[in-house]
Formats: sequence, C-alpha cells, structure tokens
Amino acid sequence: MGVLLAFSRGVDKLSAGFAVIADYLVLIAVLISAGNALIRYTLNMSSNGLLEIQWYMFAGMVLLGASYTLRMNEHVRVDLVYSALTTKGRLLVDIFGFIVLFLPVIGYLFALTFPFFWRSFTSGEVSMNAGGLILWPAKATLPLGFALLFLQGLSELIKRFAALAGLITIETKYEKPLQ
Repeated sequence: MGVLLAFSRGVDKLSAGFAVIADYLVLIAVLISAGNALIRYTLNMSSNGLLEIQWYMFAGMVLLGASYTLRMNEHVRVDLVYSALTTKGRLLVDIFGFIVLFLPVIGYLFALTFPFFWRSFTSGEVSMNAGGLILWPAKATLPLGFALLFLQGLSELIKRFAALAGLITIETKYEKPLQ
C-alpha cells in the first residue's frame, strides 16, 4: 500500500501544479478580456483571435482545474443519504462511486476526446472565423483534463482504501453549497 500512497501523493502534486496553471489562466483571461473591450470601445477595433483565446483559457480553467477540485472534495455531489452516513459508510459509497461510475465514465470520455484532439492536431485545424486561431490547443485540454481527472480519481480511490484500512485519515464530510 506504501507504493500506491506514494503514487497518490504524486498525482495530488500533479493536480496541484495544473491548478496553478488554471489559476493563472483566470488572470490572463481577465486581462485579455479587459484589453479587448478597451481596444474595441476606444479604437473601434476587435479581433476574433482575442475572443477565441478567452474560450481556450476558459476550457483550460475548467478542465485543468477539475482534478484539483476533486482532490479538495469540492466537486458536485448528489447528496441523498451521503451526509447521514458514518465515515466508513461514506468511504464505501465513495469507493463504489469511483469504481462503478467515475473511473469508467472519465476513461470513456478520455477515449472519445483524444481522437477528436489528435485529428485537429495532425491536420493543423484552424478556426473558420476571420483572424481565428489554431484549434488543437483548445481541443487538447479535453483529453488532458480527463486524463488528470482519471488519475486523481485513482488517487482518491487509493486514499479511500487506505482510510478504510486505518493507514491514513481523510475528511469525508460534505456540506451542501449555500443556495
């Protein structure tokens, strides 16, 4: 189990590293958006490329930050009975969810999105908009994000098994977001 926990720590660090990239993408997108608005309203000029780069950055924010969100237990959860369960019960529900639902679905999404990205990359696909950008960097965030999410799901699964065995302690408490 020590090797698996070391793998889990490595995946957690990887997710944290990509979360920093996602954080910087927020700042860059805000600056580009503000700059684009300033240029549009002061100089009466605009660029499709500036609009598209904002979409690319939004894709990066969401898809590169998703694995860290899972790591921090801040993901969306449908809580019908989860909060009423004991810690052991929540761990078992999480293990079931990761094995039966999460990992197969994320693996399938990776398998669907990688060819979508690869075709774009190998063909040098470019946006059809005037002044548009190459598309493969935005499309690359899909398989990369799902791969990171899959690895983080494995990490979380390992931690749940280790917590059941009493090797580590993890927080399983979940509070509904304020409505």
